[in-house]
Amino acid sequence: MEAFLMTYEVPIRLGFFFGIFLIMAAWEMAAPRRVLQHSKWVRWGNNLGLVFLNSFVLRVLAPTAAVGMALFANEQGWGLFNYLDVPFWLAVLASVLILDFFIWLQHVMVHAIPLLWRLHRVHHADLDFDVTTGARFHTLEILLSMGIKFAVILLLGPPLVAVVIFEVLLDATAMFNHSNVRMPLGLDRVLRWFVVTPDMHRVHHSTEDDETNSNFGFNLPWWDRLFGTYRDQPRAGHEGMDIGIRSFREDKWCSWLPGMLTIPFVGKISDYAINRRRWED
Repeated sequence: MEAFLMTYEVPIRLGFFFGIFLIMAAWEMAAPRRVLQHSKWVRWGNNLGLVFLNSFVLRVLAPTAAVGMALFANEQGWGLFNYLDVPFWLAVLASVLILDFFIWLQHVMVHAIPLLWRLHRVHHADLDFDVTTGARFHTLEILLSMGIKFAVILLLGPPLVAVVIFEVLLDATAMFNHSNVRMPLGLDRVLRWFVVTPDMHRVHHSTEDDETNSNFGFNLPWWDRLFGTYRDQPRAGHEGMDIGIRSFREDKWCSWLPGMLTIPFVGKISDYAINRRRWED
């Protein structure tokens, strides 16, 4: 199993990535939730350009990525699940849940720490919200995320299959919940108890501070409900809400790759702390 996963991890992830991407892109065309305000082809070309740049950098710096780190931890006998005698299925399930929690916590952290928010602004500066937004992250944030993931894997010692499942789920759900798709409201209400839906996550991309600082989950919705960061709907409604960041509204920053890569270095470090609120309920 380990040899199989190390050999085919990349094709498995790419297969799911492109498969889910095509499904969500087709769904967006058939039943869009919002009318896009900016050139789709410019945004898509540059957002996907950033994805390919990040993929290249990761392959150069960490060719075996998270699965390689899990194999290393298991070979060294490091991590919680290399010390505990638990059933394999429980180790897999617990590892996926714990990894997802730390991704949620990392997301809260990049909103709470001003220096890290500068990196994360690239993701939020997209002026529209669709399937490509889900993979639009600054290269330095991608490297930061990978470093945090490596640290969690070393502490956890998860089975390799758990890491592959988690990575596939994270990629798939990120594209799903960033998609500009319309679904029946009743179905959305049920699904958001089990997975982050597009309507749930779209609130997080609002220009309003308190809405941005909510619904941090990418995959599982439970952390936001447990820790009080869940928000049901945006005040202005999904068709009326403004997407993006107030201080970045020009296409040169938001829609073109050179501007995206420059955003973290623009302006002074300010107090975009998570406890700052524009609205009080």
